[in-house]
Amino acid sequence: MNNVLEIKDLRKIYHSLDGEIEAIDNFSFNLKDGEFVGIVGPSGCGKSTILSILCGLEDKSSGNINYLKSNIGYMLQNDCLFEWRNVLDNCLLGLEIRNELNNKSKDYVMDLIDTYGLSDFIYKYPDSLSGGMRQRVALIRTLATKPDIMLLDEPFSALDYQSRLKISDDIYMI
Repeated sequence: MNNVLEIKDLRKIYHSLDGEIEAIDNFSFNLKDGEFVGIVGPSGCGKSTILSILCGLEDKSSGNINYLKSNIGYMLQNDCLFEWRNVLDNCLLGLEIRNELNNKSKDYVMDLIDTYGLSDFIYKYPDSLSGGMRQRVALIRTLATKPDIMLLDEPFSALDYQSRLKISDDIYMI
């Protein structure tokens, strides 16, 4: 298997009035095509910081990151849905931003909406959805762009046990 992501000596330092906080020090890692990897550690150890750096939300302090596949999908801990957009429009957001929204991509999203049991809620707004439903919308939004690499930051914490198992199995199959 070929590497799709190579990280060498990644470092992140936060600066404050009290001094520096080293969040990540000398993190190196290679991700191979088809691998499913989890980063495990206590709260505050830098797991989310690593993912935020990898997807470009934060800058690294030093180190090298080499993306051998460039289509990255990132699902945050929070669903980050836009309250003024209905389920369908929230699901299509990434495709709109990438200027990839067309009939074929919209059909793909409609299939995902059906697969994850949200067909009856397609024109509902996030404030009328349960926490688990909101997370499924966020997952569909992430899957809609067919990412080569998916970064998931505790994405299923709001789901009930049965939904978590089903979606975890689906992610594994993808």
